[in-house]
Amino acid sequence: MNHTTVVTLAQALINCPSITPHDAGCQALLMQRLQAVGFTVEPLNFGDTSNFWAWHGSGSPCFTFAGHTDVVPPGPLAAWRYPPFSAQIADGLLYGRGAADMKGAVAAMVIAAERFVTEHPEHSGRLALLITSDEEGEATDGTRRVVETLLQRGERIDYCLVGEPSSESQLGDVIKIGRRGSLSATVTIQGIQGHVAYPHLVDNPLHRTLPALQALLAMEWDQGTAQFPATSLQITDIQAGSGVDNVTPSQLRLHLNWRYSPQLITPQIQQRVTTLLDDYQLPYTIRWRLSGEPFITPRGTLLEAVVAAVQHCTGLTPEQSTAGGTSDGRFIAPMGAQVVELGVSNATIHQANESVSIAELTLLCQLYQQLMRSLLNDSDRISGYPSA
Repeated sequence: MNHTTVVTLAQALINCPSITPHDAGCQALLMQRLQAVGFTVEPLNFGDTSNFWAWHGSGSPCFTFAGHTDVVPPGPLAAWRYPPFSAQIADGLLYGRGAADMKGAVAAMVIAAERFVTEHPEHSGRLALLITSDEEGEATDGTRRVVETLLQRGERIDYCLVGEPSSESQLGDVIKIGRRGSLSATVTIQGIQGHVAYPHLVDNPLHRTLPALQALLAMEWDQGTAQFPATSLQITDIQAGSGVDNVTPSQLRLHLNWRYSPQLITPQIQQRVTTLLDDYQLPYTIRWRLSGEPFITPRGTLLEAVVAAVQHCTGLTPEQSTAGGTSDGRFIAPMGAQVVELGVSNATIHQANESVSIAELTLLCQLYQQLMRSLLNDSDRISGYPSA
């Protein structure tokens, strides 16, 4: 077996400038390693997106690690202490774009999987990895397409651990047990352009839209639940006008986004919005984009195993949260899978000088290995779930 450490593998991945959706060689490296320890590896590429599905063992349950090798652009290079794709180590930290989100976790998954199948070559069930290069971008040809392929073949995922950086102050203090839904809308309001000195000849869409917009912002969508905050609406962009002060705009374009709990379904939001726009008699068109439905993983086999593994390896009892943005868990949960997210600290993700603690990365690898022992090797199962 290749005894590369998790830090060395993370460095090799960070050295690949895999700005979404380009993989830049990360997955070839990972697939080669997994094949070397007996995994069956299947590339599943769509368009310019690289994906692979790898598995070891057979039967059920199927426990899957899900992760991504793509990263967001580094931004201004002058803001970085070290070049973003040089994977430098200083003061106990590994620096580089993707160190925390989420090449560090991907490295931990692969090293932990190598160690586990070497220790337990006849483990029960199936251990799998689903890796994509299209998580930070449009997320159309990545995990979503792989899941569609698996479903068409009758394959299923029972338990899924997504390696997104869920932790806050220290590894394991927070795990994600679900995510809010994300729904966007682009609303275009038509008007009549004209000279501001002749208001009777124009129809200013800004003036017409403002009362409706105020009513939309004042709307209470729900009150949230014990697991989810109340649904929120944010205006992310407003475009109108031609950049001069003596011409009214011909149209107004709004970009809106809702983050919503399972108390609402997408058609309910859409209906309330269109009803309001109709009530204000606005000449509008609307284009919707659903990024993902909300989901939550209730107390069960996976959640109990993750909590117990965190307690076993760190001594912490993790907070169970649904806060934050979306993850690829939104595509896996509808398969009927239990999905939990557990990864390193998110303090520097998407920032200049993104970094991960070497100690935290090493501990994460151990934690992932313990989780596999619990779920796929009955003799090593650990117990202990905090009372509700």
